[in-house]
Amino acid sequence: MQLHPNIAKARLKQHLRAGVLLAYGQQYPGSEVLFKTRFGNIRVKLYDDTPIHKANFLLLTRRGVFNETVFNRVVKGFAVQGGQTSESRTIRLQRYRLPPEVRPQHFHFKGALGMARYSDDENPQRLSSNTDFYFTLGHTFTAAAAKASASRPLTPTQFQTYATTGGVPALDGAYTVFGEVVEGLDVVEKIGQIPVSSGDKWPLQDVGMQVTVVK
Repeated sequence: MQLHPNIAKARLKQHLRAGVLLAYGQQYPGSEVLFKTRFGNIRVKLYDDTPIHKANFLLLTRRGVFNETVFNRVVKGFAVQGGQTSESRTIRLQRYRLPPEVRPQHFHFKGALGMARYSDDENPQRLSSNTDFYFTLGHTFTAAAAKASASRPLTPTQFQTYATTGGVPALDGAYTVFGEVVEGLDVVEKIGQIPVSSGDKWPLQDVGMQVTVVK
């Protein structure tokens, strides 16, 4: 099947961008980032087996991109989302998307770090945003409820984690999880409780962040 020239060009750009990010990750490695917020600090480990998402996050962190952003969407008992850039910053970044790196061993337990994306209707390839990330909150599930909610088979460990720690199994397989909170989950939970607007779930008071690579 022959691709429309615009689609072929877009895919080529995505392929080239992924190659650039992989090269960056090899040349400038890193494994942990620290979010400083007015509620406290959140330390995050980035996964080695999602190298494109990892390299992208390290690159934008070192460029100070996230320091200009806020947690712009909070859905209680579900997730807190941040990283949305201003229009001028988006233009300077030359907005691009990331190929999915969904791994069966990575799932949406409480404290997982994932990358947001547009819906399947607009984005059938499920390409990730390059800046919009989220921390999973969620709640605990019985094995039967987790199985019913999940969009893919779960391992015994994942069933156990959803039963004890909690999370959002409905997101598994649909979004790339590329890291996890190792310190400061209570800070994520505090952000997840702040008052928000009834419509777009935007916090009524800004929660900014300063993000640095610490390891």
